[in-house]
Amino acid sequence: MPVVAVADTVKTVDATGSVTGTLDRTHLRMVQTPQAFAFAALLDAHLRAAAAGRDDFTDDAALAEWAGLKVTTFEGEVGNVKLTTDDDFSRAEITKLAALSDVRTGFGFDVHQFGEGDHVVLGGVRISHGRGLSGHSDADVVLHALVDAILGALSEGDIGVHFPPTDPQWRGVSSDRFFAFAVDRVQARGGRIAHIDVTIVCEAPRIGPHRDQMRARIAELAGIPIDRVGVKATTSEKMGFTGRGEGMAAFVNATVRLPWSG
Repeated sequence: MPVVAVADTVKTVDATGSVTGTLDRTHLRMVQTPQAFAFAALLDAHLRAAAAGRDDFTDDAALAEWAGLKVTTFEGEVGNVKLTTDDDFSRAEITKLAALSDVRTGFGFDVHQFGEGDHVVLGGVRISHGRGLSGHSDADVVLHALVDAILGALSEGDIGVHFPPTDPQWRGVSSDRFFAFAVDRVQARGGRIAHIDVTIVCEAPRIGPHRDQMRARIAELAGIPIDRVGVKATTSEKMGFTGRGEGMAAFVNATVRLPWSG
């Protein structure tokens, strides 16, 4: 079984909580899992314990000791945290987040012109509209800006570097694939996406009725809770190309947490 040395001082106490002694921790070890046994011997020990009415062993090693088997140890890992109670899981999550101390923010911006069509795709959601958006893929201005934001946080170029518009294989492709690539790049670095904030600029279509569906879809693709995704919309007060209804734009901030690499 894996074990780690005891770093804390260990005391014995009586029923009132008063200290009765201090143990020599030189020979004390904290036991971890997984533990490995020859199956036949372990099964026999369990059967014997059941026949004897013994069900008070805290682990298989204690059972093996009771059964007279020789139990040996090897050096474990401090990071091998035991997960039993809800508090254990909470502490493990806090520890994991603490390790992701390299907090980065990336910014993405994208525009697409209106053209032929009867719908637009925004944040992975199809929305009926009198015109479509022109683009080499599905022209999802939200996901395109989001991919750039994440790649920017990773310092790994932009969407055009990885998916050149001159490459015919990306013609008409769902932007979900581009976003999945960006998410995979975060995971490959041992990180996680902490927050996404989207602002869409257009006169039409109305974004409000589709806001939560977009948040849910982006959260699903990113593998994060919906409360870590914000989607806002505004107009440009009839000014500029968005105000004239010639196209739409999206601004995205993405916060990514990575392990600190020095």
